[in-house]
Amino acid sequence: MIREQILAKVDSDYQQFSASLLPTITNILGVRIPALRIMAKQIVKDDWRIYLQQADHEYFEEVMLQGMVIGYAQMDIEERLQYMTDFVPKIDNWSVCDRFCGGLKFTSTHQQPVWEFILPYLSSEHEYEVRFAVVMLLTYYVDEYYIQDVLSHLDRIQHEGYYVKMAVAWAISICYIHLPEPTMHYLQHNQLDRFTYNKALQKITESYRIDPETKHHIRSMRRK
Repeated sequence: MIREQILAKVDSDYQQFSASLLPTITNILGVRIPALRIMAKQIVKDDWRIYLQQADHEYFEEVMLQGMVIGYAQMDIEERLQYMTDFVPKIDNWSVCDRFCGGLKFTSTHQQPVWEFILPYLSSEHEYEVRFAVVMLLTYYVDEYYIQDVLSHLDRIQHEGYYVKMAVAWAISICYIHLPEPTMHYLQHNQLDRFTYNKALQKITESYRIDPETKHHIRSMRRK
């Protein structure tokens, strides 16, 4: 029944657009994210646990929908962490990863246990497991309490995956935007590879929150 609802919302033009943004996968039907959110909110009003037990994951939208349900449903932290454990291996693209992380808003009130949960993923061999952990860091842990630990963990990531490197660069830019002093010190003393380091600088300069003089200085820090 859920697949039938998804298929009824397919937009062929949107499918082409989405596919162009997600070149690493070929299972996109073309359903807009707001439509999936409406479906997820309806599912959590019913027996969402049965849905998650039986849900298909052949299509991109089916996986995205499961992630949304895990974020929306009411449950205690232990149960949610278990669902997260089961879901993370299903992530095979940046879109599902980033939207899943964005939906885990309970993290804001359970920072320490979720921190302990995500740290092992930073050393995973799987690209999107590492990206999951990095996006969780940049979404929920860029604050004065965690900033030094966040930067330290980002600096130790060794995975060569493109979507890991881009996430690390994105995370560092978010750190700089919110906490420029410790992040600048880090940028002057880090072990990042040249691509990730320069991409982090680029992302910082693309922010409208950074003044022109600072952008000029940041650009001058690029590695040749």
